[in-house]
Amino acid sequence: MSPLKQAARLLLDQVQLPATARVERRKDSAGLPSYDPGAEAVIEAGVSWLARAQDRSSSHDGGVARHFSLLDGWSTSYPETTGYIIPTLLAYGHANGKAEPVERALRMADWLVAIQFAEGGFQGGMIGQTPRVPVTFNTGQILIGLAAAAHADARFLEPMRRAADWLVQTQDADGCWRKHPTPFAAPGEKTYETHVALGLFEAAKLEPDRGYLEAGLRQVDWALANQQTNGWFAKCCLDFPERPLTHTLGYALRGIIAAHDASGQARYLSAARLAADGLLEAIDEQGRLPGRLDSSWRPAADFVCLTGSSQLAECWLLLFKVTKSVAYRMAAQQANGFVRKTIAIDGPGDVRGGVKGSFPVDGEYGRWQYLNWACKFMIDANQAEIDCT
Repeated sequence: MSPLKQAARLLLDQVQLPATARVERRKDSAGLPSYDPGAEAVIEAGVSWLARAQDRSSSHDGGVARHFSLLDGWSTSYPETTGYIIPTLLAYGHANGKAEPVERALRMADWLVAIQFAEGGFQGGMIGQTPRVPVTFNTGQILIGLAAAAHADARFLEPMRRAADWLVQTQDADGCWRKHPTPFAAPGEKTYETHVALGLFEAAKLEPDRGYLEAGLRQVDWALANQQTNGWFAKCCLDFPERPLTHTLGYALRGIIAAHDASGQARYLSAARLAADGLLEAIDEQGRLPGRLDSSWRPAADFVCLTGSSQLAECWLLLFKVTKSVAYRMAAQQANGFVRKTIAIDGPGDVRGGVKGSFPVDGEYGRWQYLNWACKFMIDANQAEIDCT
């Protein structure tokens, strides 16, 4: 953005922005806070925020609100990310002997089953957005949740099978999914759909003989054909593939790690390490990771995508468990620490424990919003950090 346009936007915002948004921007413009509340505190606060996001969704349906906005409040529920919030809450509830997160997760799963299309797929977008059509990526993310719910309760097995079967049946022969793209992103093939493969790998743990593992590996193989020699991925963004978000890079890397876990094939670990090592070049000692990166892993944005930072922190920690590379653990701790410092663990309930789309809050990704998936990935990454200590 040109300096003139930036000045004009700031002037307009000063007149139009609610006071809470102006206050948050002023805080962020002062720089990253020095206080780190620690992994345990942000996990607990994040779980509580997700509960509020479920209770305060403006569609009042048992799903989780996509976001809380400093401009206009709570959104309607978001099926895609409600899906993969389920395993986070189930894991937290079971690990801590708490019934409420488990009950909430299963209520989310019941709601998702109620809105599943007859053929097995799920819609893209938030509740109330149109067109309401089945979308590959969203179905894959919800499949992650249905598989986790099916481990807890057998009534979710059949909806899980229908979603996974639909993904297998609609996959192209080369492993890519092209038939049911999201209408809410730029058109074109997406390498980050390795995160759809992750859903199939989870379903294969319960149904090993229905071709789910094989379909997931086909997709990852297709995606790896788009990996450069330095580890960077082409076709790996919602909108600007020449400078992908760390969020979508995190999706891609997580799916490749899952392919290694599911198959035991060393080539997937090598591909994951190639990307993970490239990403190490982009993070600084304070844990700041630019929200977009170009094909040489150089900064392509001046904001931090907090979602992507948490996703990549978890990926580095998963790789640390396998490789024992201290560089991965150090980068993950730095990224987690950066995100933790942006989280309020006291104060108003609508933001307490939530994670902004960007730091600063008026950055390009999720501008002025606290995103439910940012919170989910923050919890996962901090739990992974605890598990690695």
